[in-house]
Amino acid sequence: MTARLETTLVVAQRARRVRRAKAVASRTAAYVVVIAGAVVLLVPFFWMVSSSLKELQDVFAYPPVWLPIPPQWHNYLDAWRAVPFGRYLANTVFVTVLGMFAEITSCTLVAYGFARYSFPGRNALFFILLSTMMLPYHVTLIPTYMIWRNLKLLDTFDPLVLPAWTAWGPFYVFLLRQFFMGVPRDLEEAAKIDGANVLQTFAHVMLPQIKPALLAVAVFAFRGYWNNFLGPLIYLNSMSKYTLTLGMYLFMGGVNEAPQWHWLMAMSTVLAVPMLVTFFLAQRYFIEGISLTGLNG
Repeated sequence: MTARLETTLVVAQRARRVRRAKAVASRTAAYVVVIAGAVVLLVPFFWMVSSSLKELQDVFAYPPVWLPIPPQWHNYLDAWRAVPFGRYLANTVFVTVLGMFAEITSCTLVAYGFARYSFPGRNALFFILLSTMMLPYHVTLIPTYMIWRNLKLLDTFDPLVLPAWTAWGPFYVFLLRQFFMGVPRDLEEAAKIDGANVLQTFAHVMLPQIKPALLAVAVFAFRGYWNNFLGPLIYLNSMSKYTLTLGMYLFMGGVNEAPQWHWLMAMSTVLAVPMLVTFFLAQRYFIEGISLTGLNG
């Protein structure tokens, strides 16, 4: 009996060791895949930073020099002075802040309506709203341009900001709606018992419950407006109203001018810094907002 028990214990220990070894091998393989993917994704970024510190003739040198010696830090200052980037930065911040505020406000209100109010055709309207995600932006580009031209609003910031008040981000509406549907209705009923009206309940009870989703939408909206190139390219004509992305395009050169690749890479690096800072500051809430989307139906 004792020998049989000892044999059973030995077999159980071997099984545990095998399971532990498989778990370690599985985690190791997952880490290797993730690290390899991260390296592949970081190579273009590292090349951009490296090129921003080179002389123009060394940008496309072969074999490539990944660590320029000495680094040309003055490229950043030269690029900033070559084009009025101070003015372009102010324009970009203006458009980004207004667009983010408009998009978050409109999408939150629309999502709350779809999540909490019952009205005829609600599901059909929500389906139509989500269906617009399959419509390419370029399909509506010419009609939209004609509308703004007829309104005589070309060469203004209005075409870049005003559409955000129409909750034109169906993905944002979907994300926020899912979070609203996950909030217990008991909280709203308790607020009504305490005498809160609809706006007070929405602002003080509902919004704090969906903070991860709001931060996720804010990060997405910031990225969209901060990196927007096609919109300003189409609607802005005056150089004094250019954004940073359009200002960088000036480094591509004209008919008789060579592209200033080192300056372009320098300003691309500067343009990427706010995005990286924003993501790392809101990383926890951003990932939570994305990962929980769709869990509530």
